[in-house]
Amino acid sequence: MHPPRTDRGRLLLLLTLAAVVTVFTATVPLLRDWFDLRVYHGTVDSWIHDGGRIYDYRVPGTPYGFTYPPFAAVVMLPMALVGLRTAIVTALLLDLAALAFVVRVCVGPRWRRYGWYGAGLAACALAVFEPLRDTFSFGQVNLLLLALVLADAGLLASGRNRWAGVGIGLAAAVKLTPALFIGLLLVARRWRAAALATAVAAAATGLAALVAPDASRFYWTRALWDTSRVGRLDYVSNQSLQGVLARLGVETRAVWAVLVLAVLGWWAWRARRAVAAGDWRAAFALTGLTSCLVSPVTWVHHLVWLLPSFAVLIHAGRPRVAGALYAVLCTSVVWLWFDDASGVGGFLGGNTYTWITLGLLVSLPVGYSPAERRPTNPRTNATAAPPSTAAPAMNAASGQPGGSATATVTGTVVPVGAAVEAGPEEGKEEGKEEVAEAEAAVETGAGSGPAPGTGRGRGRARSASSEPTGSTRPAAANPQSSSERASS
Repeated sequence: MHPPRTDRGRLLLLLTLAAVVTVFTATVPLLRDWFDLRVYHGTVDSWIHDGGRIYDYRVPGTPYGFTYPPFAAVVMLPMALVGLRTAIVTALLLDLAALAFVVRVCVGPRWRRYGWYGAGLAACALAVFEPLRDTFSFGQVNLLLLALVLADAGLLASGRNRWAGVGIGLAAAVKLTPALFIGLLLVARRWRAAALATAVAAAATGLAALVAPDASRFYWTRALWDTSRVGRLDYVSNQSLQGVLARLGVETRAVWAVLVLAVLGWWAWRARRAVAAGDWRAAFALTGLTSCLVSPVTWVHHLVWLLPSFAVLIHAGRPRVAGALYAVLCTSVVWLWFDDASGVGGFLGGNTYTWITLGLLVSLPVGYSPAERRPTNPRTNATAAPPSTAAPAMNAASGQPGGSATATVTGTVVPVGAAVEAGPEEGKEEGKEEVAEAEAAVETGAGSGPAPGTGRGRGRARSASSEPTGSTRPAAANPQSSSERASS
């Protein structure tokens, strides 16, 4: 089946996909009724209007309440000024804006080439991604935190380091999991960015202590260490290493600590390699994967931190792998073991998302960039013709842009200096080598240059990238409900 080649055909396809996605999301998955957003709104409303305490509030009919650091409650204070419906609409708009920014950062400047058709396909694919579905349906904050962190990734990748670290610091003050990105800055030896992130997180935490001293004292001394406030560790939605161990009945923390140390060691090694190669996209993706694995609780909606990993796979020329893994994360497959995750089937199937996260951490490509993946013209590998004993015809020409010259060697025109100036950053070394060879040929008047059509820099093209696609399947009969867990 070939994709439509006309705008009309593409529009019809997009409308059909949008209708299918809309029907699917409205009927098959259990909508979460903005449970977490109701926790946020109820907490700040009780705190401001009723004089309640942040960590005493419970959603009516449930034992669950606020579990984030006090600074998160301070940031959410504007919700006390509006009703729940307004808060829901505002949260949806903020999440959509954050998602657009995340996609923009992950795809890079090439996003323009896909146009409205590519954007529509991407929107349909993202709509069926289970972590995103749950993030929107719960009214969660993970997308906003991911956007803050990736803003720093963009700054570091572009060399604008002055404000790098602010986003990570704010995200870490709202929720503890992003604090691992400060560790990434330390591994990368970006001392200034790490110091700035730490200072921002500390300042935000200090501000919360001034605004809510009792709540701050309670959180850092008691609530932080009480995982029962968040929910059951063995609940199938907990797709972290701790969740796997809890479903196996392993209660000792020593086993979990050993696994965490092993994962952190592997992450530090791979992240350092990625940074050394200038691949900040992969370094941040690896850190997001690691944070999901080592956190004691990683609900399914927390797995939006995997999105940068799929972008890395696509940029590294592995769209099929990205599409296959992405499709699994659209299926809600782990809910098949909602009632019983015992046995081999429960171990393998009930922890599917954990295995995907772990596999990505182990094998995610690092050090790839579009320029490095440009295919070389097959003719380059052909055996060059034997050098002629006659001196090659040479002609130096001036009048090129910027005053550069060209040298004609055996019929091949090589711009002198232009390769370095016009080429991308990662191609400059090759350009310099070609310039040196051309200049040497001009000076000596002899030598064997490459045969016509076999120059190293020829025939290279930036490899294409495709958006991840997802497939869907109905959720299990007992998907995660708002009565089973608390906000996290």
